[in-house]
Amino acid sequence: MQPGELKPILTALVLPPTGPLLLALLGLLIAARRRTAGLALAALGIVVALALGSHGVARLLARELLPPVAPAQAGALREVQAIVVLGAGVWVAPPEYGTAQPNEAALVRLRYAARLARQTGKPLAFAGGVGWGAMDGAETEGSVSRRMLQEDYGLQVRWLDDRSRDTEENATRMAELAGRDGVRRIALVTDAIHMPRAAAAFRRAGFEVVPAPTDFPRPEHNPVLEWLPSTPGLAACRHVIREWLGSLVARATH
Repeated sequence: MQPGELKPILTALVLPPTGPLLLALLGLLIAARRRTAGLALAALGIVVALALGSHGVARLLARELLPPVAPAQAGALREVQAIVVLGAGVWVAPPEYGTAQPNEAALVRLRYAARLARQTGKPLAFAGGVGWGAMDGAETEGSVSRRMLQEDYGLQVRWLDDRSRDTEENATRMAELAGRDGVRRIALVTDAIHMPRAAAAFRRAGFEVVPAPTDFPRPEHNPVLEWLPSTPGLAACRHVIREWLGSLVARATH
């Protein structure tokens, strides 16, 4: 097993719901010897698990833990040499399509990148291979996204990285591919929560980055439902905490 393959495993153990539920389980084990302290810890784990399933909490965490991100400005986009979009995963075998497709998060990024490419006339670049947690034999994000952009939008990808496995590799591989053609100033397309870490990685790789974020954290339900646990709320909290932890690790190692 390569070291990188441990990342999705450790992440799954730390992030909600597993992390808080493991905390609650630990509390129940401690309660066998120290009842009050153990039950208090178990209750804390359950409360945290419920809170981290809320979309409102995800937005609050994003505001408090991550740097603010603003939409791209048209003037800045006119000065870039390329639109670089990052992958987010694939649906391996959707029966209605018959071939692998970008997942929901990737589709949001690809659609926005296609829009920017048409508005600015700048060439497209894509970065994404097979993630550390992907199934063996999965088609690369690069080949899946290139096919979708061509078939659904009529757009060609000029620089394609289909080997990188995480954000740091996205940046270094794209520097090798587009850098040889003199590309230095790019518009970077990813979701707003991922943007601070991604932009930092591409700057370390030598790019001048104009952030072009999409999929901003925003209210999605009425005020009551926004603060109740839900599947989208849990996914949003996981994403925010994952990016915050990833940023801490990146700052500690660079």
